[in-house]
Amino acid sequence: MPRLLFLALGFLYITGSIEDQPLNDELLKGNKKLKNTTFRSGESLTYKASVGFINAAEATFQIDPALHNINGRKSYKIDIYAKTIGIFDVLQRVRDNWGSYMDSADMVPHQSYRYIEEGRYRKNEIIHFDQQNQKAVVHKLEKETRKLKETVDFDVPENVQDLVSGYYYFRLLDLNGYQKGDTIAIRGFFDNELYDLKIIYEGKEKVSTAVGNFNALVFYPVMEKNKIFRSDNPVKLWVSDDRNHIPLKIKANMVVGSLNVDIQGYQNVRYPLNFSK
Repeated sequence: MPRLLFLALGFLYITGSIEDQPLNDELLKGNKKLKNTTFRSGESLTYKASVGFINAAEATFQIDPALHNINGRKSYKIDIYAKTIGIFDVLQRVRDNWGSYMDSADMVPHQSYRYIEEGRYRKNEIIHFDQQNQKAVVHKLEKETRKLKETVDFDVPENVQDLVSGYYYFRLLDLNGYQKGDTIAIRGFFDNELYDLKIIYEGKEKVSTAVGNFNALVFYPVMEKNKIFRSDNPVKLWVSDDRNHIPLKIKANMVVGSLNVDIQGYQNVRYPLNFSK
């Protein structure tokens, strides 16, 4: 359960299916390059997850105020921090950090990393992306010391995204340009595999959150059938209907109950938020 909570908080699992793909010409076409007119350095978003009426986890999405020089390119440093709280922290402690250095002009990742602590489970790795030559070099680190253990090279699509940068790439899309039923697909690389993130646009509606009521865009991730979720469209995502495209709320219908992720706070967003009456 704690891992599932982080998946929800991270959005990049639960807001789109991750489908392993064979390496073929179609997949290697990759994503289109996009310009950033959506977020800015210093933006911070905080979320809380609950199962039923029980608070279970918290997460922060943070863009460093300063740009970083990676591969000779100015890049955003983006971090997602997630942790369990309350009784869930007693049952199985989670302290996860997922991050990406994303080119501030081309909006592609040059480096990603994850430091995972979930109960007794540990996983540490750094991935270097060579976007020009379409390569990803995975540096697997020792669980405790984080010293280099193994390096593996992979072919990747043009303008490939990682999980963290993929979430921000999604926000760059012209989300108001879609019609009800349209599917959005984002190509990415994760866990030594290529994947497609697929999300279906449902329309517009108002949504209530801890920080206010919003006009929102509604999406349904394309989820593979499994024993965790129930119903045909088990996950629903609300995104602010403004130029920020901030995820506001997630609701997932699971076999064990309803999982809700709600925005708790925001700082340094680029545009005024579209509150509703």
